[in-house]
Parts: sequence; C-alpha cells; structure tokens
Amino acid sequence: MPPGRPPRQVDIARIAGVSQATVSVVLGGNRAGVRMAESTRRRVLAVADDLGYVPHPVATRLASARTNMIGLYTFRATFPTEVADSYYPILVGVEDAAAALGQDLVLFTGTAGERTQSAAAIRRVRVADGCLFFGRHVPDEPIARLVDSRFPIVYIGRRPELGGRIPYVGADYVTASADLVARLRELGHRRIRYVREADDAPSSQDRERGVRQAGAVVTRLTGGLPADAVRSWLGEGVTAIVVEETDTGAAYTTVRGAIDAAGLSIPDDLSLAVLGRPPGAAPEVTGFEVPYRAMGGQAVRLLVDLITEQPTTPQHLLHCPPVPGATIGPAPG
Repeated sequence: MPPGRPPRQVDIARIAGVSQATVSVVLGGNRAGVRMAESTRRRVLAVADDLGYVPHPVATRLASARTNMIGLYTFRATFPTEVADSYYPILVGVEDAAAALGQDLVLFTGTAGERTQSAAAIRRVRVADGCLFFGRHVPDEPIARLVDSRFPIVYIGRRPELGGRIPYVGADYVTASADLVARLRELGHRRIRYVREADDAPSSQDRERGVRQAGAVVTRLTGGLPADAVRSWLGEGVTAIVVEETDTGAAYTTVRGAIDAAGLSIPDDLSLAVLGRPPGAAPEVTGFEVPYRAMGGQAVRLLVDLITEQPTTPQHLLHCPPVPGATIGPAPG
C-alpha cells in the first residue's frame, strides 16, 4: 500500500487472503446472507481494523441507493434569517434532528418569486432521499405528483389537501384556540371578538374553528382598524378581543394600535389575547406557544421513517402550551 494513501478494500483482501467481493460482503454487514466461515469474517474485520479502514461515504451511499440527504423546501422567496420569524425555530429544530440522525440537509434556495410553486423547481427535490416542505399553501399538482410516485415528503404544518394524503407534523391550533377562549369565559367574558387576517390557510382555519366552537364572533381584517370600531365593539358589550398570530403579525399590530388609539387600558377596559405569540411581543401577552422547534424536529424524524420504510403514523398534531400572560383579566362590571 503506497504511503499516504488511505487503505482500500483491495488492500484488506490481499492481506486477509480473500477476494475483494468477500471483503465487500463482510464490511457491508452481509445483508444478502452470503454463507462464509466465521473465521473468514473475523479475519477481514481484524485486517480492516488494523489498517484503519474507513468506508468512502459517497460509495457507501451509492451502494445503499440512498444519499442520507434530506431536502428542505419553502414556498417563501427566501429562507428566514430573523430570530423573531416564526420559521426560524422550525429551521433550528430541523437542523438539530437531522444532525442527530446523521442526515445532510439540502436547502432548495433557487426558488425566488413565482418560481417557488413551479413544477420544475419542485421536481428538483428528487436529488435527495426525501423532502420537507413548509409554507401557508400547497401547489396541488406538483405535490400530488410526488405523493403519487411515493417519493417521501413531510409538510411542516397541517395539510388537508389532496384528500388528506400528505404526511405532516403540525400544531393543534383548534384545541389551543378553544381553550384560550374558554379561559376568557371563566373570567366572565360573554362577548368575545376574534380578529384575523383575510388570507386563508389551514393554520388560520384551525384557529377560527377553535374560537367559533367556544362562541367567539369572527372579524376578518381587509384594511386598517379605526379606534371607533373598537369603541363600538365595547358599546355592543364586547369585553375581550382575541387576535390571530401570523407570519407578519399584522393582525396583532393593527388591533393593538386601535386599542391604544381609543385610549383603552388592557386588561382593565378590555382583555386582549393572541392565538400564539406575535413576533416581537412582550412576554406578558396572553396566548399560547406554538411548538415550532418540536415541529421541525419531529418532521425530520417522520421523514426518515418514511424513507427507511419504518412503521409510522404519517400525520401528527402537537400540543400548544398556554401562556398565562397579563393582558387578560375579569370582565369589567
């Protein structure tokens, strides 16, 4: 063996006195069940150990028909880098779980603007063993092609599209939202207004479903919210406002601004809660934690299970722990 060159299987075969095919079978774990003497197997392993043999990663991956690479595709123009962005903890969870499972991550970043939903851009994820997706909406046709071809994918966030065939890990917004409104009712609030953005997505639908179950009246923002609107709600007997959390935080910012402009005190005049945690909000805001980091990590584990064909449940909803906060109180009067 030339000095400086790492040992190869041919070197092990020569020293052990066996064929290179035998070395390959032994070092590959004899998955095919080839019959051989135990002494031969031990001799090959001993020589490999003495030489300090390390399998070449690319060759190993090619032989196993897997790359140990998983893709990550977002339908936003760029990957989020701000810590306050709700996607940031998802990425942290994905990275931690991928590292723990020995998976490399491929970030599909060449997808700016309208190309994020193009079939050609989405087809490129096939260079990996499987792919994680996240974004508020699903481009049905290209995702359906991946699902129909049994290419392993997992969405981060609940996805009811394609007849419920998309594997996902999401948050249980329905239960968390209903529980938060129930807490307000326990404090004596009988008229509760829920304010959400106009854009529809499963996360928005789930939150609305939860508050409607608990009896709140829903308002969709299509523009600003004047202070007079908040005062008129109070005149109708509204004593609490619940706001949707979204990526932009626009609903919370708009409502909070209108309450301040109306000269109202929180929670003395009006209780305020958020279905989640608005970006950059002070810790005293009442709401619940969305388990973004756990969603990212569990999505990786589910994807690896699908890739390796392990028995698994393909759809999961995670609990959202309540945040007591200080922005809700007993109903006035």
